Amino acid sequence: MFFDEVILNLKAGNGGNGAVSFRREKFIPDGGPDGGRGGSGASIIFKANLATTSLTDFKHKRIFKAENGKSGMGANKTGRGGEDLVLFVPIGTQVYDPHTNDLIIDLDEEGKQYIAAKGGDGGLGNASFKTSVNRAPEKAQKGFDGDECEVRLIYKMFCDVGVIGKPNAGKSTFLSAVTNAKPKIADYPFTTLSPNLGVIDLRYDIIIIADIPGLIEGASKGLGLGDKFLKHIQRCKTLLHLIDISAEDIAEEYKIIRKELEDYDALIKDEFYIEDDFVILSQKAEIVCLNKCDTLTEDEIAEKLTYFKQSTGKDAILLSAFNPEYEENKNALLNHLALIKKNVL
Repeated sequence: MFFDEVILNLKAGNGGNGAVSFRREKFIPDGGPDGGRGGSGASIIFKANLATTSLTDFKHKRIFKAENGKSGMGANKTGRGGEDLVLFVPIGTQVYDPHTNDLIIDLDEEGKQYIAAKGGDGGLGNASFKTSVNRAPEKAQKGFDGDECEVRLIYKMFCDVGVIGKPNAGKSTFLSAVTNAKPKIADYPFTTLSPNLGVIDLRYDIIIIADIPGLIEGASKGLGLGDKFLKHIQRCKTLLHLIDISAEDIAEEYKIIRKELEDYDALIKDEFYIEDDFVILSQKAEIVCLNKCDTLTEDEIAEKLTYFKQSTGKDAILLSAFNPEYEENKNALLNHLALIKKNVL
């Protein structure tokens, strides 16, 4: 199952203790202090990684403890430091404070990293406390504790186009027709249980498109599946709204989804710190397509299209994923999406 949000408990490593030691060699029986300092504790680091596609690695393990530093030794030897614990996350993972909901960092680039819990410094050995007054100190410093904290990770995909619509609107079929993605397709609602990413190669450009599980009325309040995945189209430039033209009231189908976007925007404003306007779904550029046109006659299509325009004030593109009669419309749509990506439109 797709996993895109989790709260983790992190404990960085403690620093090692400093050593109390005195130089003792055959011909130097009363050597001075030579206790080394303790090694630094390991830090816990999140690092964005292209090969990681979800937060599934954290599904069953929520507590992470990094290695402690080793204690110092005689002969002014510093203890070995703990090896940092690097946790790989998908590009697009945001780190939040779970108590305030403040965004800490957005790991939005390959290799970008964040030290979530810093390891403690090692304590000083007694060699560091030698003075002109006290030439043989017998004290050393304890290692410092590493950071301990909770963080919330939320993964939000990067894509150029987010495909939305009610269940069975033909989103997955459309995605498989225009990209190299192979989503599960069947003639019943909620076939798509997780976002599907596909790449459209137009020879002159590449468009990344995401199919979001179908929305239903009340999705923003937790009904159905779509509310769990709307976050994944917050970063996209364009919404591609697919509507099954054979639905009883296509205008109402459109209005239901638009209301869910507006309700979701209001919910997110209340729950999370908003820094960028990419989260405002209802204000994104939108292209409406009436899909599955091969299921109706030309007269029925014309009647429905006229009704839709009059009821919503929106134009719509007629589509059928695999019907060659609509190939020209499909190609025009893809070219239009490419122009939007380039900020030409």
